[in-house]
Amino acid sequence: MEEPRKSGRGSNSAQLRRYNERIVLQILRRAGEASKAELARTVQLTNAAIGAIIQNLIEEGLIVEAGKRHDGGRGQPATMLRLAPGGAYSFGVRLDRTNMETVLMDFSGQLVDRRLHDLILPAPEQALEILTEDLRILRAHLSEEEQTRITGIGLAQPFNLGAWLHELGLPEADFKKWDAFDLAEALETATGLPVFSENDGTAAAVAELFYGLGRQNDHFLYLFLGPAIGGGLVLKGDVVRGESGNAGDVAMMLVPPSSLPTAPRARHQWDLLLTRASLVALARHMAPETFAKLNRADLQKAVEEDAPEYREWMADCAQALGIALRSAYALLDVPLVVFDGDLGGPFPDVFRTALKEVVERTAPERRQSPDIKIGSFGHDAGAIGAASLPQFFNFSPRAAILTGGKDTGPAGAGNSEDKASFPARAARLGSHLAAPDRRT
Repeated sequence: MEEPRKSGRGSNSAQLRRYNERIVLQILRRAGEASKAELARTVQLTNAAIGAIIQNLIEEGLIVEAGKRHDGGRGQPATMLRLAPGGAYSFGVRLDRTNMETVLMDFSGQLVDRRLHDLILPAPEQALEILTEDLRILRAHLSEEEQTRITGIGLAQPFNLGAWLHELGLPEADFKKWDAFDLAEALETATGLPVFSENDGTAAAVAELFYGLGRQNDHFLYLFLGPAIGGGLVLKGDVVRGESGNAGDVAMMLVPPSSLPTAPRARHQWDLLLTRASLVALARHMAPETFAKLNRADLQKAVEEDAPEYREWMADCAQALGIALRSAYALLDVPLVVFDGDLGGPFPDVFRTALKEVVERTAPERRQSPDIKIGSFGHDAGAIGAASLPQFFNFSPRAAILTGGKDTGPAGAGNSEDKASFPARAARLGSHLAAPDRRT
């Protein structure tokens, strides 16, 4: 598809056609599948116009026919359409202070393969070598024709990797070297692919918005419990980045200091949430002297065995996060909090119960509490979110496609759009067609 023009006002027919094509892709991504008639009604286009769009997307290999739907009514059964898994591919790189992960994802949001390294983040040059080799191995899964459909690399990492080491109790190691290193630029140079970089919490929220609970919910606060707590904010069916890309960064919220004897001594009368709500804090509580050597499997084992140190940390983590959520809810008034993280097994259900109890117990008089649901992807959320970034910027119905300008508001929407306007509404279409059991 052609690039949007760089200047001028309004939109020409080519841009409008491109925009409408991306709206159709957005709907199919959220709904899983839809008929031509459903697409025409949702986008408010004529049958002829939607037919031309569908034909073009089929010819480009981006959507496919997915059989007939018999609804018991008269007339011919409807032909269902869905995204073509092989229509596009993207890489996702999730970088954190204690692990690196690289994945290959198809157009339907399914992971083709992954590479994972549980280790304290090495120096930038060594990390680049590891990631470049992982990308080479993953790329070999695709044929030559499929490789022409790679849309780029999504990079999800915490901002300021060299900061807050005291609060996390991490060694200096090579973290400070990352302050002056541009990994996105280095990956572009090494691979020749465009790199789309985003805060790791925001990237994970994109995964939930595209392929998870966001297909039925337009407003939610997203939380991801990894080595540190991360988050993202979704309003009007779109991810909000904020001025510096840190909207939803709950890790920086202020909470009382931890009562755990293994927690770093607070520098003030308050502490940062990431000090208490992090898997680093769990590892530190399990093995104060050697916690840097523990990996995700060690932490998961403590969960499965219901170890005393795990239960103590979980109660402290839930208390801190519950206090932070009360503040977030007072400010945002969103009806839903989606919680996900690197730990699986019984942890998500048990932690959700503990968190919900804290949030409701601390509710002020006459104030409700948000619903809390478990996210859709567990430890895959960050990687899927990273891999979603190239596809989002290549195929999402952003307002800049129409105006030729830059987006300065929420991702996928111009900052001047209101709730009733067509571009803002179009970015949210498809939620009424989506159902929990209609997953791509």
